[in-house]
Amino acid sequence: MKLPTIHTLDSLRAYPDYRYLWTANFCANTAQWLQLLTLGWLVKELTQFDSNSALLVVGVGGTAALPGVIIGPWGGVLGDRLDRRKLVISLELFMVALAFSFALLVRTEFVLVWHVYAFALMAGSCEALKMPVRQALIANTVPAHALSNAYATSVLTIPGTRMIGPFIGGIIVAKVGFFWNFTIEAALYLGVIIALIPMSTPYFIRREFTTKFGMSQMLTDMADGFKYLWNKQRSLSLIYILSIAPNVVLHPVLFLLPLFTTDVLHRDVDYGGYMMAVNGAGGLLMVLVFSAFGFPKWRGMICIVSALGGALMAILLSQSVWVASAFVVLAIFGATQTAFRTTNGVLTQTLAEDHYRVRAMSAYRIGMGMVVFFSIFVGWLAGLISVQPTLVIMGIIGIFISIGFWLFSPSVRNQE
Repeated sequence: MKLPTIHTLDSLRAYPDYRYLWTANFCANTAQWLQLLTLGWLVKELTQFDSNSALLVVGVGGTAALPGVIIGPWGGVLGDRLDRRKLVISLELFMVALAFSFALLVRTEFVLVWHVYAFALMAGSCEALKMPVRQALIANTVPAHALSNAYATSVLTIPGTRMIGPFIGGIIVAKVGFFWNFTIEAALYLGVIIALIPMSTPYFIRREFTTKFGMSQMLTDMADGFKYLWNKQRSLSLIYILSIAPNVVLHPVLFLLPLFTTDVLHRDVDYGGYMMAVNGAGGLLMVLVFSAFGFPKWRGMICIVSALGGALMAILLSQSVWVASAFVVLAIFGATQTAFRTTNGVLTQTLAEDHYRVRAMSAYRIGMGMVVFFSIFVGWLAGLISVQPTLVIMGIIGIFISIGFWLFSPSVRNQE
């Protein structure tokens, strides 16, 4: 019996500029997961005697995603107009200063909840601009035939860093406090800049613009991007709508982990880090399979099944009162989330034309940004009826959305 060929590292071996980008994404994603863990636990510590603690803990994660709704589309226009590499470097310079300044504020011990929310909002604004651009740069550093493999290999940096960042970050918070987490975050953003400086974009498709770049043209470009998606990439648009299940309804499972860890498992912040790390391990295993063996034929169906699987895992997590069972469920939950996002990303990379690519990515980010509104509901509900029934309700909503697309959207179901 002949074993299938493993292709996980093909793009990393073949394309030096892609290696620079992969390293930059590794640093950036490690910083993001470290930030998500630290902000949630910092708010929990600051509000431990507050009756609205659950709402505030969950809400800070949603606040970081909110700018994707408002700023994301503008970032799409900028990314399709400006030098993508220089744009990311400029945004990362700002994040170095912001993260280190916040670390110093935390060190003074005068930090308040509104400071944390302000930091989350500013950091989320930068992320809404730079993440779609970083993803679009993948297609500018590898040839078209290597794009699917390169994107899947790039996604390794998301669940992989979800293991590393929170695992180490939880231990650091438990032992020495929050200051060093934000300092490390600033250093990681500096690492992104160092990785991108020598990178070039040999597969970037140059284009000449006949109109001046002003506010009216930005609005025109934005509207043109939405029209392109709906008129020429209808199935991709519908998959973005399906993403409401994993990205809006189910993503707050991660925001609930500080409350779940203390209220259900009766453990501390170090176990909160382990929970995130296990979640990342499941995602890492899934994307290793994709990058090594390629994607199955029915990519639209993968999106539906993975969204449904994530909903079922949310319900199972609500019943996991032992650490071991919670670890297993969170690992599978991470695998389903990663399966959806990786498949969706590959579809965007391969279906969208390059001069629409960042706008397409930004349209997807709009949906992800909507998580802030559902997070407010989740936080309020968790404070009212506790974490476990809240997880059940989230899972039921995710099941209805997923099954609805399975039954009534053949264009998504049959998308290859």
